[in-house]
Amino acid sequence: MDRSGKDYALLTLKGIAMGAADVVPGVSGGTIAFIVGIYEELLDSIKSINLSTLKLLLQGRIGTFWKLVNGNFLLFLVAGIGISILSLARVITYLLVHQPVLIWSFFFGLVLASTWFVAKDIRRWDWKRILGFLLGGAMAYYVTVATPAETPDHPLFIFLCGMIAICAMILPGISGSFILLLLGKYQYIMEAVKSMDKHSLLILCTFGCGAAIGITSFSRVLSYALKHYHDTTIAILGGFMLGSLNKVWPWKETIAGAETNIAPDGHVGEAVFLMLVGFFAVYFLEKLSISKEENK
Repeated sequence: MDRSGKDYALLTLKGIAMGAADVVPGVSGGTIAFIVGIYEELLDSIKSINLSTLKLLLQGRIGTFWKLVNGNFLLFLVAGIGISILSLARVITYLLVHQPVLIWSFFFGLVLASTWFVAKDIRRWDWKRILGFLLGGAMAYYVTVATPAETPDHPLFIFLCGMIAICAMILPGISGSFILLLLGKYQYIMEAVKSMDKHSLLILCTFGCGAAIGITSFSRVLSYALKHYHDTTIAILGGFMLGSLNKVWPWKETIAGAETNIAPDGHVGEAVFLMLVGFFAVYFLEKLSISKEENK
């Protein structure tokens, strides 16, 4: 796909939005990719990195390799994600501690609207799609209520965490950060991102290697499902997103170390406003995406 400099700048901004979502437990970078209309291109680009294309790279045929893997797309998107994670990790974690109701409200509206627009992409509803939607919702809900575990800091386990978390990161509605929370490694990885010392870089490198293997493998499965079972796959993903709303409900209390959703007990006006901001942000992005498709 031919892109202008403006398109690549916009793609970087989309990566920044994905990175911002990926550092929040409960919000998926895959959801953002869906919202901004790059989800299937992202899967196809990742899937194209295989033994055949890597062989071209080793043979020195860099230009051919770069074209086949949609290198410009991945470069600018990953650059945006990296910029966001490195710059926003401190900001988002600060807001989660000091203004949790407000930031969760924004993401609640965003995910709710995303669920609606993803479900609208299903051409025909039947019992298979309805069942897929319900199963997706049930699975996501179970993930949000599971109890975080105590786990080791061994490099092999960090590698495994990278493999599992990255798969969740490209699934709309399932947050890789929250999977890390369940695996007991969210704070461990976030501290490594903040510190960036020699030991932290080793941790992030190990995690990144696991993520690279996980994403190149899982993207093939998901891409195949979207091409051959489009509506059923979309229904399951929509269910994931709906089920994940349990995690992003703004009002919570912590009892014996576990978070529980409660009725609104403060900042209701601001929270509703930010939910609407999140909802209509998705609405306008969707309208913009439709308008761009019609003008092609």
